[in-house]
Amino acid sequence: MGEKTTLEWTSNFALSWSDFQAESNPAVFEDSHSVIKYRFTWVVDSEIVDRNVVFLINDISLFVEFHPLLSWVRQSDANESLLNHEQGNFDLAELVKRENMVHLQEQFYKKHFSTRGQNDEQRKQFAKEDSGKMINEQVEKLQNLFNERSQKYQNDTNYGKNFEEQSKYDLIFKQLHT
Repeated sequence: MGEKTTLEWTSNFALSWSDFQAESNPAVFEDSHSVIKYRFTWVVDSEIVDRNVVFLINDISLFVEFHPLLSWVRQSDANESLLNHEQGNFDLAELVKRENMVHLQEQFYKKHFSTRGQNDEQRKQFAKEDSGKMINEQVEKLQNLFNERSQKYQNDTNYGKNFEEQSKYDLIFKQLHT
C-alpha cells in the first residue's frame, strides 16, 4: 500500500509526527517544517450570449493540503508542543481559506467570460483551460497571503517556543475544530 502524498485538512484530523516523512535539514534553524498548499476544483459551464459563446465558473472548492513527503521534523526535537505548533500552521491555512473563500467566489460567480476557439469543442477546451488559469492566479495570491500569515505566526510564537503567544493562537484554531 502506497503512502499518501497529501493529507487534507478536516476538523477531526490532527497531524502526527509520522506525517512528517522528509529528511530533516541540519542546515536550517527550524526544528520542523510543514509544506501546506491549496488545491482547487471547479465547474465550468458555457452558454451563448448575443451569439457569442461565453463561459461561467461555478462550484469552486478549495482544499488545504499537508504534504508529508516534503515536511520534516528534527527527531531530537519532536515533542507535543512542537507538534501542536505545526498543527497550528495547518489550521492557519484553513482559517485563511475560510476568511477568503467568499471573496474568491465573488470574483467568478455569476459572471460571463469570453472564450476562444474555432468550434464548440475548442471553445469548451479553452474555457476549461482559461478558467483554470484564472482561478489558479487567485489561489496563488491566497497561498502568498497564507505564507505571510504563517511567517507572522512563526515570529509571534517563536516557532511554538513562546507558550503565551502560542496559546492565543491555539484558542483561535480551536474554533475550527468545533
